[in-house]
Amino acid sequence: MSALPNIESRPVPVRVALLVGRDALIEEQLHDILEPGVWALQHATDNAAALAMARGKNFDLVLTSEKTSGREDIELLRKLRRIRPHTRLIILAEESTPSDVIASMREHAFSYFSKPFSACALAVMIRHAIEEPCWDDGIDVVSATSEWIRIYARCDLKTADRVLQFFDEIADLPNPEKSAVGMAFREMLTNAIEHGGRLDPNQQVEISYLRARHMVTCRISDPGEGFTLDEIPHAAIANPADDPIRHFAYRDARGMRPGGFGVLLTQRLIDELVYNEQGNEVTLVKYLDLEPRVSQSSNLLPPTNAEG
Repeated sequence: MSALPNIESRPVPVRVALLVGRDALIEEQLHDILEPGVWALQHATDNAAALAMARGKNFDLVLTSEKTSGREDIELLRKLRRIRPHTRLIILAEESTPSDVIASMREHAFSYFSKPFSACALAVMIRHAIEEPCWDDGIDVVSATSEWIRIYARCDLKTADRVLQFFDEIADLPNPEKSAVGMAFREMLTNAIEHGGRLDPNQQVEISYLRARHMVTCRISDPGEGFTLDEIPHAAIANPADDPIRHFAYRDARGMRPGGFGVLLTQRLIDELVYNEQGNEVTLVKYLDLEPRVSQSSNLLPPTNAEG
């Protein structure tokens, strides 16, 4: 009896991503990230086709088309989650408004990117989406308007990245203030999650963002016991004036990763950094316009640097 031909066995993909529309750059990113044999990539011509396909098949990841609006994609997400409650959907849109981004958070979008966006940042978010278990309980919107947002976020760094991306889309700030606030917010949020929450996914941090006419404030409260400067010899902020790199030796001796500049950097990026007495809650303040907007013909109000 002749031997059977050697037929190469090929693994059957067990996870499927859906890309709405045709974007060569996004498609190339997905092919680079999704592991062959584990993932398959399918396409839908538009949101209606994506919804029809989802009725018959579960997709582990959905990316919308950049040519649709955020509002259209949020409506798609609402409909998808009625039939597939745990759909991981990343919104790619021509533009964003704070109200659209807030609505996407309420509907548990995985993330939101509007043009122009960083291909690197999107790649990181796609990796988070395909790796993160039980992701959709990570961000809870308590209350939100375009000017005042309050949320709870799970204490893990991937959830922190998601929060930061949503807030980057929401923050309608001029540059360089937007960049400064974003960097300071990242430092304080990761500190709260890493040191206050101890990277425990069963814990949460509380975040409030307030956008006033002349200033923006971010408040972060963590579940930790707090700290004082005397208790953080691993941080640059605690270094004496005559030894500005003392914390290097402390971190190295304990096998800690390089760093420790978070609080010091934040102090230089924003105008005010205020901790509560316990040290487990911090408020960041950035002033956007220090010029008083008072008519030259009016003597009713004295000039002030805190007008808002």
